[in-house]
Amino acid sequence: MTKSLFDSFDEVSAKQWKQKIQFDLKGADYNEALIYKSLEGIDVKPFYHQEDLQGIKNDISHSSLWKNSIRIEVDTTKSGNKRALEAIKKGAESIFFIIEKENIDPKNLLAGITAKTPVFFETKFLSLSYVEKLTKISKTANLDIHILTDIIGNLATTGNWHTTLQKDFATLDEITKLDKYLKSSISIDVDLYQNAGATMIQQLAYALAHANEYLNYFNAKEINPFKNTPILFKVAVGGNYFFEIAKLRALRLLWKTLAKAYGVLEECHIVAYPSHRNKTILDYNVNMLRTTTECMSAILGGANTIYNIPYDDIYNLENDFGTRISLNQLLILKNESYFTIVKNPASGSYYIETLTDQLAEKALSLFKNIEEGGGYLNQLKSGIIQKKIKESATKEQELFDNEQIILTGTNKYKNTEEMYPALQKPIVTQKNVGKTLLNPIIKRRLSSFIEKKLQ
Repeated sequence: MTKSLFDSFDEVSAKQWKQKIQFDLKGADYNEALIYKSLEGIDVKPFYHQEDLQGIKNDISHSSLWKNSIRIEVDTTKSGNKRALEAIKKGAESIFFIIEKENIDPKNLLAGITAKTPVFFETKFLSLSYVEKLTKISKTANLDIHILTDIIGNLATTGNWHTTLQKDFATLDEITKLDKYLKSSISIDVDLYQNAGATMIQQLAYALAHANEYLNYFNAKEINPFKNTPILFKVAVGGNYFFEIAKLRALRLLWKTLAKAYGVLEECHIVAYPSHRNKTILDYNVNMLRTTTECMSAILGGANTIYNIPYDDIYNLENDFGTRISLNQLLILKNESYFTIVKNPASGSYYIETLTDQLAEKALSLFKNIEEGGGYLNQLKSGIIQKKIKESATKEQELFDNEQIILTGTNKYKNTEEMYPALQKPIVTQKNVGKTLLNPIIKRRLSSFIEKKLQ
C-alpha cells in the first residue's frame, strides 16, 4: 500500500494557524481586521479548522435528488395548463401553481400532466371544496399533488383570517382528513419573513413557532396531521451564499427537534426559491447572477424542490424569455454542475457545519423566548414580531444605504447611462387600505427607495 501524501505533513492546530496569522498582521488587531460581524450576531472567522467541529453533531440526512420546478400564476385554466405542459417539455420536473381564484378548474388545469410530475397548489383562498376536487383527481389519476395551506401565514401576510379564526381552523381540520391522498396539505410560508427583512435567526425561529401553533392545535385535539404527509416549508433564499446553505440545513435540524417532541414525522419538504428582497430594476440583468447563486445555495442546503424567478420578475409580467432563462438556469445546475452526485454535499465543511450549528442554536433560543412570551399568534397579534422584523429590516436598509451591503449596479458601480425598463408591475409595495385585525408583515426590497427617487 502506498503511503498517503498527507502523512508527509505534520498536523497544524487551530492555535498555530491563528498565531501565524497574527504574526503576518504585523500588529493589526486580529478581531478588528479579520472577524466579520454578521447581522445574525455570528462572528465569521477568517479560517475554520477541524477543531471547530468538536461537540457539533448535525444529524442531517436528505436526498440530493432535488427537483427543479417552474412557478405559474394561473390567470385562466386553459393558459395555465398550456404553460405547464410547455414547461414540462422544456425540462421542468415539477409545477408550482399559484391560484388566485376558485373558478380555476383543477381537472382541466392538470390535463396531460402525469404522475411523474409533482404539482404544487398555492391558493390565495381557503376552500375545502377545492381541496376535495384535487384529492379526487389525485386518487383517480394517481397524481403527486401537494397543497400549501397556511391560514396563519395568511393572517401574517394580510392582517386578517380568511373568515374567522374558528372557521379557518375548522376548514383546516377537514383538509387534513383528506391528506392520505396528498403529498402535503399544511405549509409554513417562511419566505414572508425573509422578504420582509428578518434575519436568518428570526426566519428560523418564526418558522418553528409558526409550525408549533399548528402542532399545539392538533395535539390538543389528539390529531396527527403529519402521520402520512410531511409538513412543507416554503423558503426564500437570499444572497448570503454560505449562510443560506446553513439556513436550510438548520431548518431541517430544528423541525426534527420539534417533531420529535410531538411524535410526528421528522421529515419535512422544503420548497425554495430566490428572494425578491435583493432584486432590482437597476442593472436588472445582474438579477440573473443573483438567482443563480441563490438556487445553488438552495441545492447545497438540501431543498427538495426549487423554482427560480425570472430576472425581470419584480417589474415585468410573465414573458417567454424571462421564464425560459429562469428554467434554463436550473437545467444547467441540474445537468451540468454535478450537484446531484453527492448526497448532502455540505456535510463535513468546517465552515458550513459551524454556521448550521450556530444558526440552529440561536434560533432555538429565540423560539423558546417566543413560546415563553405566549407563542407566535399572541406575539403576532400584539405586534411584537412585526416590530422585531421592522427593526432588523431597518438595520439592513441602513447598511445598504451606506454601501456596506452592496447590490452591484444599484447602490454601487452604477451604470449612469442605463435605460430605465418599462414597468408592467408596481415596484413599490401597495398598502392595504382595508380594515385588518392586526398589522400585516410587509415585504420590502432593499433597492425600492433608490428606484422610487428615479421615477
